[in-house]
Amino acid sequence: MPTPLIPSAPSRLLAEQALSRAAGAPLLGGNCAQWLIDAAAHYDAWLAAIRGARQRALLENYIIRDDEVGRAFRDALVERAKAGVFVAVVVDWLGCLGQSRAAFWAPLRAAGGEVRVFNPPQLGQPFGWISRDHRKLLVVDGTHGFLSGVCISAKWLGDPARNVPPWRDTGLALRGPAVAELEAAFAQSWAEIGPALAPFAGPLDATAPAGDVALRVIATQPATAGMYRLDQLIASMARRTLWLTDAYFVGLAPYVQALVAASRDGVDVRLLVPGSSDIPVVAGLSRSGYRPLLKAGIRVFEWNGSMLHAKTAVADGQWARVGSSNLNIASWLGNREIDVAIEDAGLAAQLAAQYEQDLGNATEIVLASRRRRHGHGSREQVRSSEAHPRRVRHGGGSSGRAAAGALRIANSVGAVLANRRVLGDTGSGPLLVAALGLLVLAILAFLWPAWVGWPLGAFAAWLSLNLGIRAWRVRRRRRLELREAGDD
Repeated sequence: MPTPLIPSAPSRLLAEQALSRAAGAPLLGGNCAQWLIDAAAHYDAWLAAIRGARQRALLENYIIRDDEVGRAFRDALVERAKAGVFVAVVVDWLGCLGQSRAAFWAPLRAAGGEVRVFNPPQLGQPFGWISRDHRKLLVVDGTHGFLSGVCISAKWLGDPARNVPPWRDTGLALRGPAVAELEAAFAQSWAEIGPALAPFAGPLDATAPAGDVALRVIATQPATAGMYRLDQLIASMARRTLWLTDAYFVGLAPYVQALVAASRDGVDVRLLVPGSSDIPVVAGLSRSGYRPLLKAGIRVFEWNGSMLHAKTAVADGQWARVGSSNLNIASWLGNREIDVAIEDAGLAAQLAAQYEQDLGNATEIVLASRRRRHGHGSREQVRSSEAHPRRVRHGGGSSGRAAAGALRIANSVGAVLANRRVLGDTGSGPLLVAALGLLVLAILAFLWPAWVGWPLGAFAAWLSLNLGIRAWRVRRRRRLELREAGDD
């Protein structure tokens, strides 16, 4: 029998210490947790919690769009604010750019609610816009907490009139001691933008046990990399299975190497990603990284629905992760994210079952036709019409073309029936786009130098101004510190 991911004593203490240090978060017991699958379930649970708020409702989300869904949330918050409930909202400036304007929040502010926008452009921070608040978090009365990959937008519900299915996403509803950690994460974001929240006078039993689920709340900030360290560690600790779902997978080399090492050590590593993405550039980058994964025996699947936006992992049927973090450098190092790592066999089994259900609506990506051994068994990879078959000379022109056409049709039908697709040329696309972009830039520079020179000059002036302001602020802060030290 294989060694479990979280071993029994005395090794368990060492494993827990490693997980806590990697994540920067302690293991919290006594929680009740429930999976939320897709946006409709999220919105129903979130709105019910907001409408039932008696003391406070704290909402933090990357995107809140001015549409029927966004207005339903805003109006529910307005109603609670008018009833005397403290309402605080944090949205991301870039996430809401073109989605909702300041006027959208006017009714809530008029009702006494507070809204803060994270990291709008400002002088003195020329590259500050890179860091975003990518969290999707709701805490009500200090007793009910929610986190997810779901933003507040009708886009997540699909469009039945046009036969567009809902986006596939996953989240979690929580009660118990972990809710206090979620509230602390919100307070941290709130204080990053302006004055800190006043301490809440919550119910005495707010942190009382509500179940038997143990988990860690990982509230990452830029450059802390807690989730990255934990993902790396889990890839190293998994013994039997590691099933990943990610919306924007662009794995860093160390993480990819950890997955490759796990697969070569006999772990069943699988990656489920979108087949069609709302950010095509990221999808292209993701596909360009398939080949080393497939060569190592990692199984890659592409979702066949409208958009797969979930960010989950389940390992050995014992450990599960869900939240806002994608497997890419922006989430790992650049953004504010919120995730939960669960150490509970029951919840992990539920997520594993959902994963297998999702694979029923996915297409497996395979290498060219050959037998490949993985673990204790082997499976034959099929060739489809997307592969590049070797050219064969035929005696007759029309008969040869007819035979080749029939073969391509047969291969295509076989790929559809097997729900597999051969990996095509994924590396040349991004390179070709970059080459064409540079070629266009070079032509513009030769023919119309001002078209290139003026933008570069404007950028240099803007950067110089921001760096100068930044230097002045640093120097001013240093003088104030020296003055305060002298007064002491």
